[in-house]
Amino acid sequence: MLNLTVKNKVVVITGASSGIGEATAKLLAKNGAQVMLGARREERLQKITQEIIDDGGQAAYRTVDVRDLGQVQNLVEDAIQKFGHLDVIFNNAGIMPNSPLSELKVQEWYDTIDINLKGVLNGIAAVLPTFTSQKSGQVIATSSVAGLKSFTDGAIYGATKWGVRDLMEVLHMESAQEGTNIRTATIYPSATKSELLDHISDQRVHADMVKHYNEAELTSEDVAKVVQFAIDQPEDVNISELTVYPTGEK
Repeated sequence: MLNLTVKNKVVVITGASSGIGEATAKLLAKNGAQVMLGARREERLQKITQEIIDDGGQAAYRTVDVRDLGQVQNLVEDAIQKFGHLDVIFNNAGIMPNSPLSELKVQEWYDTIDINLKGVLNGIAAVLPTFTSQKSGQVIATSSVAGLKSFTDGAIYGATKWGVRDLMEVLHMESAQEGTNIRTATIYPSATKSELLDHISDQRVHADMVKHYNEAELTSEDVAKVVQFAIDQPEDVNISELTVYPTGEK
């Protein structure tokens, strides 16, 4: 049976070419949502979109670099033109090139901030005019357990995820004050099977993270189900935060 709340909702997803974004797009489309996929890798987007369509779902895509507000705005506009309206944006794009601060991988710091934090800001900026005008909509963002507690070697990644946490909470508070009925949900996954580890250039940190992930790891599909759960709530119910761990994680 189709999920009646998710069915027919139009959802924009960034970071949709792999991992949590890909899994969420496929799950939501399977349950009747209309999904607009955004990421930088067009070949991957084409493949995933076609897989969704072949499975009976409704999907489209646009290449996007979330660091560029104009590109994110075009992604949102394409979703509205293609499907007629907009209900949800899932700001999911992110990277995790962890390293000790003393290594001074400054360009990696800036890239992480631009994608993980500025990218979420651009997603919010792209949908706020529509959501404010229609007095409805939902903004979901992928933070991390690193947005709830601190980890060595992850200062910049954690800073962006703490920033997302505050940003999303204030968005909810201001929407309530302004009466625009915008729902928000911040997802805090623990270690999740994805391409995040591929961004770590520090060999020692990479080895440590691989070991940690091998000990306790969520699947992208696990997190996708949590995203769907947040969308599936009644319009007058807002679940602000959802923390996701493997049951056996210590």
